[in-house]
Parts: sequence; structure tokens; C-alpha cells
Amino acid sequence: MTMRIDAHHHLWKYSREEYGWMGDGMDVIRRDFLPHDLSAVLKDAGIDGAVAVQARQSIEETEWLLDLAARNPCMLGVVGWVPLVDATVRDSLDRFAGNPKLKAVRHVLHDEPDDDYMLRADFNRGIALLKNYRLVYDILIFERHLPQTIEFVDRHPSQVFVVDHIAKPRIRDGVMSPWRERIFELAKRENVCCKLSGMVTEADWSSWTPDQLRPYFDAVLSAFGPKRLMFGSDWPVILLASPYRRWADVVRTWLSPDDQSQIMGATAAAVYRL
Repeated sequence: MTMRIDAHHHLWKYSREEYGWMGDGMDVIRRDFLPHDLSAVLKDAGIDGAVAVQARQSIEETEWLLDLAARNPCMLGVVGWVPLVDATVRDSLDRFAGNPKLKAVRHVLHDEPDDDYMLRADFNRGIALLKNYRLVYDILIFERHLPQTIEFVDRHPSQVFVVDHIAKPRIRDGVMSPWRERIFELAKRENVCCKLSGMVTEADWSSWTPDQLRPYFDAVLSAFGPKRLMFGSDWPVILLASPYRRWADVVRTWLSPDDQSQIMGATAAAVYRL
């Protein structure tokens, strides 16, 4: 039986200073979320394990997540952070090279003031190193960044990329274009995969329905196919709009048995080498 995997979750010890992005209306996630909390929601939703993703841009957090993953079997891998634009990036990568739980790295691109940040020469020099360490790169963007993302990905044809949160389309407003056209164009690159995550928090938190989300799901399934699409919860951020299990159950209802096996586990296992 294929392992059932959540390809995207977070853990943190909450402090107002370090998580300033948690503003008004986010009280439900302004607390600690640790491996015992994760284990409970995974078990309730029938998920076997998960991939932890960075929420702070620090080497210290990457070390903390890797330490937790070493001690908690439900944490199958880590998407960490390293200073890709810094001269010390190679030292940072060497530091983690022997850790089997580090599967990928990520930078919070959509928070950069410069929408072309990913096209910077120093950033791309850092990205070019990742394949030597067999690391995936997770792309965190808003839909407006898709043109730059296509150019960025084309610079690294041998690097494996994973688009987080289906590139955050404007679900709340019911807008499909130009996101749909651009996501199909990006998906032509066989080295790019996509996470079926972050959708409910791009919709109206209190009133979203599966029917509202379905056109976006249908688009990414058609664009990437099940072998390049993976389930992710974005827990605990998802709690702003949905219980963990509700999202997992919604995704399952959309999938055929074969696609469910692939998207709910096999893709993540293959891409992240879990």
C-alpha cells in the first residue's frame, strides 16, 4: 500500500516577534504547534507522514526542524532554508549535506519587495548549487509571479522544482485568468511539480465550498497530471479556514482510486525521495 503523505506542513514555537505575519483574525494559529500536535491530526485524517516546511528564514529553524525530524517518525522530510544569495551558501549546504531528512530548500519569494527577486544573478547562483546536493527547490509565489517563475525555471532545466499552493490564484475573487494559462505554460516544464495545498486560505475563510475550489483543482490536475501533483495541508495555517481532516476528505472526493494513491502519497515520495 502506498504511504499517505502530507507534502506541506509547518511547526513553530510561537512568538509575536518572530511571526509578525500572523495578524488580526489569526488567533487560532498564534500558539505553539509541535510534533505531538502534528501526529494527532495526521492520525485523525488517515495520513501516514508529512514533510515539514520552513516558516522562518533562518539556519536555526532549519536545524530545529531537522532535529525534530530525527526524533519523530511522522516527519518524513524537511524543506528548509539556506542563504541562497549569500557567499556562505555553499558552507550552509555542506553543513546539511549529510542529513538524510533535508529534502529541499525554500525562500519566501512572495514577500520580497522586488517581484523579480528570483531572477537576481546571486539567487540563481545559489539555485545552481542545489542539484549537486540532490535538493529540490520549493517555489512560494503569488500568481502575479508566474511570468518570472517560468523564466526562472528555464534557467535551471536539470533542477527539480515544486510549486507551493498552486501558485496562490485569486480564488476568493473567483478569478481564473491569467493564472490558468500561466500555470499550464509552467507545467510544460517536466522538472516542475505542484502542491495541492493552500487553496482554502486563498478562498473566503468562512464561506468557501468545494465547488468554488474545484475549477482550480481541475486546472492543475490537467496541467501537471497526477504524477507531478501532490497533496499538502499547509497545516496549521489551514486552520484559519478549515479543519485538517475536512481538506483531506475534500481532496479524496475529487480523486479516482488510482489518482488518490498517486497524489496522496506516491508523488511526494518520489519527488522528495521519502
